[in-house]
Formats: sequence, structure tokens, C-alpha cells
Amino acid sequence: MPGWARRLRAAAAGSAPASWVRRSLSVRIAVSMTAAAAVILVLFAAVTSAQLRSSVFENRRDIILDDASLRFSTAQSAFDQSTASTTDQVQEAAREVIETARGSAAGAGAESVLLIRPPDSPDEFRINEIGSAAMRAVVTDDLREDVRSGDHAYWQSVRVPGDTDGEGEPGIAVGMMVSLPRAGDYEMYIVYSLQSEQTVIDMVMRVLGLGALPIIIALPTGVFWVLYHLLRPVRQTARAASELADGDLDTRVDAQGDDEMAQLGQAFNNMASSLQNKIAEYDELSRLQQRFVSDVSHELRTPLTTIRMAEDVIWEDRGSFGPATKRSAELLHEQVDRFESMLADLLEISRYDAQSALLDAESADLRAVVGKVVDANDELAATLGVEVRVEEPDQRCAAEVDVRRIERVLRNLLVNAVEHADGLPVVITVAASDTDVAVRVRDHGVGMSEQTIAHVFDRFFRADPARTRTTGGTGLGLSIAREDVALHHGVLEAWGELGVGSSFLVVVPRAAGDEVASRPLALWEEEA
Repeated sequence: MPGWARRLRAAAAGSAPASWVRRSLSVRIAVSMTAAAAVILVLFAAVTSAQLRSSVFENRRDIILDDASLRFSTAQSAFDQSTASTTDQVQEAAREVIETARGSAAGAGAESVLLIRPPDSPDEFRINEIGSAAMRAVVTDDLREDVRSGDHAYWQSVRVPGDTDGEGEPGIAVGMMVSLPRAGDYEMYIVYSLQSEQTVIDMVMRVLGLGALPIIIALPTGVFWVLYHLLRPVRQTARAASELADGDLDTRVDAQGDDEMAQLGQAFNNMASSLQNKIAEYDELSRLQQRFVSDVSHELRTPLTTIRMAEDVIWEDRGSFGPATKRSAELLHEQVDRFESMLADLLEISRYDAQSALLDAESADLRAVVGKVVDANDELAATLGVEVRVEEPDQRCAAEVDVRRIERVLRNLLVNAVEHADGLPVVITVAASDTDVAVRVRDHGVGMSEQTIAHVFDRFFRADPARTRTTGGTGLGLSIAREDVALHHGVLEAWGELGVGSSFLVVVPRAAGDEVASRPLALWEEEA
């Protein structure tokens, strides 16, 4: 089976028709062209049918009127030559004339000939009407009124009762006044059938319908086949683009020929090659940057160790210095501490960039980890006048975590919260579910804007560079925190509102290697 046929069959079996049409341009165009062709054929059939009916009807009507005029003239001549004088003689003469007219008009398609007495016929000399009641009902009052008021033949389209069809057959009724001997003027009608013409028209329309059926069937198949093959380069390019988006930078399309489709494939190949080269350049630059950071960080360890030893000596003897020298010793001590912290953060970031960070997981109660972090930062909170409250459940909140990394995450979040609390309380909440453990750190200080939230975990990002920082952070704390939590397959989220406060939520799975399956805490909850 050809490839396009297999795809067509698979698409038809695997999806709803509407979805299939939506996804396939070939099918959509084929269906659209088929619908347009069907509309054109229907319009053509309607116009053809109307023109055919009109032409056939007009020709047949002219023939019928000519034949009816001849029958009326012949009947009137027979009545004029009749010598009947009594009622029975006139009745018999009328019957013979009507039967003769019926027989002679049958070749022209006449179904019946009627003789009807006018309403104003005198009662002194009457004869019976001639014709069946069924045909008598075909003649309408309007036609009778026209016949009685004129001196020539009148016609009207009628429905002639058929043998089996309840709806009857199309026909024409033609009437004219004739003068009978002694009885006066009577209405004479000849009813002609148009069934033979209708049969011809129906046959022509059936032929047109049967002729259009192959077009309706073959057109979508042919259009789909042509479009499917014409759009093959587009499908190949679309598949290659998906593979390129999935990271396969070596994917290319087979561009053959010089037409627009081949130009599309060649343009895609050029784009993919350019993208591959650029990514390779960026990867090389990234490796060089990571290596530079790692090398510089390691190289700075040795002079920093020497500076730290000298600074420790100076720091121990600061009491014997004068005020200016003592202040210099204090500044030196603070900056060496900051330098050491920055160097440690850079080394940690370089490990994550090199994907060499390892998780040393062990079972630990996060309530104890939170308590240890809070105790370690009591002095900072007291200095800034911030009360730190811990809300935790009575049961254990144990999880398999790298305690050192989780401590670092919570320390970064707590220090940030204390520094931005503006003297208001900071609340740390611990909760657990069957699968996960969560810690939320919330302050009621300056808060964060939406723009700040979007970049709060970026490296070296500062929401307000002019704001005074007590600890002199490196700007890498939250970035490292995000990497630490991600190493646990956990989630770290931030929320904030200016003037209301900020909230950070850490969720880690209880078992190392699992994914977060629940949220024991909400990122933000209104306080009572």
C-alpha cells in the first residue's frame, strides 16, 4: 500500500473526521474543492433543469394549443352541420363529437375531453355533461370563468390524476366555448398529459446526476493525491522542525529541484546549520565561562587562605589599635568574610553548571532543620528587631534530603525575609503529606512586584540595588537555592505583593528520587 494511502487510512482510523480535516491541509483543500464542485454542479443542475423544463414546456404548450384549436374548430363544424332537434338527438350528437375529438386528440397526448354546461345555461333545453368526475375536478373555476368570458381558447397548467401516483401527472387543460344545436353555448375542455415530457426531463436529470457522481467521488481523491505529493516537502520540513525543537540539531530535509518547495527545504537546512553553529559557539563560550569561573574560584582559594590567616592575626589584635586602625580591621574582617562567601557561592554555581553536583541524601526531620537555621540566625533577627515564629505540626516531617543543601536553602530564604521584613514578624510554616514535606517562609515587609517575582531566582538579580543589605550577600543565594531544591526533584516558588509581604515555598518529596506529588502548603494564605 502506498505511503499516502497508509497515512490516510491511519488518520481516518485514529481520529474524528473534524480533527482529521483540521490537521491535514491536503484533506482540507480536497474537501473544500469537492464542496465547491458540488455546489457548482447543484447550481448547474438547477439551471439546466429550469431551462430544460421551460423549453420543453413552451414547445409542448404550443403544440397542444395548435392541436386544441383544431379539435375545437372540428367540433364546432360538426355541431353546426348537425340536424339534431330533440334533447336525445342533441345529447347523442354531442357524445359523438366528444368521442371523435377524444380519439383524434389522443395522438397529441390528450387524456380526456369534457363538455360542461355553463351556470347560466337556459333550463328549457338541457343536455347532460360529458366527461369523468375525476377529470371534471381538474378544470378550475378560474379557467372556466376565462373560457366563458372570451371567444378563443384558454389554457392552464394542471395536475392530471394518474393511475397509481397519488400526486398525479403534469398536464395542460385547454378550454373554449362551443355552440350546440338548440342547447346553446357549452364549455369544451381538452386535458393533455405532459408525463412523457416529464419522463424525458427526469431521465436527463438522472443522467446528469449519475455523470456528476464520479466527479464527486474522483475529485476529492485526485485532489488529495496531488496535494499530498505536492506538500510532501512541507510535511518533511514540519517533521524536521519538530525534531530540531526536540534538540536534534543534525536533522535536515531532502531538498531536491529548484521550485518553491525545494527553496523552502534549502532555507530550513540553512537555518538549521546556522542554528547548530550558533549553539555550538554558545556551548563553547558557556564551557569557557564555566571553566573560567571554576579556575578563578579555585585559584583564589590560595591567596584567600593567606589573607584569611593575616586577617585573623589582625582581628585578634584589634584591641591594641587606634580607632581608625581598629575600624579598618573590622572592615577587613567583614569584607574577607564576604569574599569567602562569594567564592563559595561561585564554586557551588560552577558545580551546577558543570552538572557535577551530587545529592548526599539522608533521612532528616525538617522541623529540626528549620529549628537549627532559626537558631543560627537569631542574632541577625535580633539586630533588625524581627520576630521569627515557627509553626509546625506535632508529628515528624521526615524526608530523604541533603541536609547541608536544605539548610542553605532555608538560611537564604530566612535571611532574605528578615532583611526585607521592615521589623515585622517572619513566619516559618512546616507541613507534610504522605508523599511530600513543605516549608514556607513568609514576611510582612516591603513585598515584591510581578517583575521582581519573575526574576527573583536569576543570578545577581537585585530588586532594589540601592537598598541597604545587612549581610552583604552575593546575589547568588536564591539561584543556588533553586538549584539545591531542583537537585531534590522539589519545587521552589515565590509570591509577593508590594506593601503586603513576600512568601517562598519549598516542597520536596519524602523519598529521594521521587517527584513532588502534592502541596502540603499553599504558597500564600490569608492570615486570620
